[in-house]
Amino acid sequence: MELPRATCRYRSERVEDPQLRKDLCQLAAERPRYGYRMLHQQLRRKGWAINHKLVYRLYREEGLVVRRRIRKRIAAARRQQLDTPTRPDQRWSMDFVSDALADGRVFRTLNIIDDFSRECVAIEVDTSLGGERVVRVLERLKEQRGLPERIVMDNGPEFTSKALDAWAHAAGVKLHFIRPGKPTENAYVESFNGRFREECLNENWFGNLVEARTRIEIWRRHYNEERPHSSLFGSTPLEYSNRRRGLAE
Repeated sequence: MELPRATCRYRSERVEDPQLRKDLCQLAAERPRYGYRMLHQQLRRKGWAINHKLVYRLYREEGLVVRRRIRKRIAAARRQQLDTPTRPDQRWSMDFVSDALADGRVFRTLNIIDDFSRECVAIEVDTSLGGERVVRVLERLKEQRGLPERIVMDNGPEFTSKALDAWAHAAGVKLHFIRPGKPTENAYVESFNGRFREECLNENWFGNLVEARTRIEIWRRHYNEERPHSSLFGSTPLEYSNRRRGLAE
């Protein structure tokens, strides 16, 4: 075959950094539905100057290939325990709730709450709320009051979008995704959603989107400023938050 022996028996002399493989496995564990291209982008953000072909090789060797979802019961992933927040604006939670107008049109609300004080930070109302809209809401809150260290959410397409991921990286906010099918891991906002539906959505008949936004905002202010919360020892969320901020100062 006239093939040089040096070529036939060549072995690469490149030394692989074991930290790269470790970082890849860690990112894949945090984002189990990410493919190798998304993981490659995440590794480059962490400072690794590598191409996607190297990531793909390690990705295959570690058995990290994303499998198609099949409809059967599988063992649940290990739950990641979150520390209890100790101050206001340390951790937020957000989720969506759907309802309908009088003419049958469906609208959604993006509910964002502070896990420590139970304060409803914002309720965004519209017929469509995509990832970019979520980013705009968070940017508005950043100017009004600042941002938390971490935000807890489910695995909906709006929250796993590239727009929100890029924003969180730039803003220095950690995104914590609960396990699929485990809404109890986002208990603070789920509890709020129940009160919101029972006390606001079920008690009002919204003729149009403007009316829905107005009444929902009135209820949000009432919830924060006037409604006592049993888990806050009878205080309102705003009273409890202001009192803890005063003690911290």
